[in-house]
Amino acid sequence: MNSKKQGDGQKIIAANRKAHHDYFIIEKLEVGIALLGSELRPCREGRVTLKDSYAEEIEGQLWLHDMHIGSNAFSNRLDHEPERKRRLLAHKSEIIKWGYKVRTSGMTIVPLQVYFKDGKVKIEIALVKGKAKYDKREALQKKDAKRDVERELGGKY
Repeated sequence: MNSKKQGDGQKIIAANRKAHHDYFIIEKLEVGIALLGSELRPCREGRVTLKDSYAEEIEGQLWLHDMHIGSNAFSNRLDHEPERKRRLLAHKSEIIKWGYKVRTSGMTIVPLQVYFKDGKVKIEIALVKGKAKYDKREALQKKDAKRDVERELGGKY
């Protein structure tokens, strides 16, 4: 298993590390997800991928697209489709608010991480705005400069 544990009883299943590089994160929200029974075992085994996944509001509900959950070897004909769209469970007011922001300001809803919290699968989603290429370069330069300063200070003390 390649999942990690956080100090507050959370076990991280998968993380979308590329999201922090590709987007400006405006707002975060923790939501539940409606899963089939055959999808739980692959989640426990860490066979979940968030690459290129996104969420959208359709008729007052949040739906997560392109999240890959591996197949379950023990669920014969009742196995799930690995990249089906899955319903996210959030308060109606949050769904309406985020759907409005996506429609009006050109933002996107992207999952940041999937984790177990108190025995339930939770997803941290974020309202994001895309970065331009020069923004990404600037962020990398700042990160490199910070690493160089830390290396210099760490060597002297």
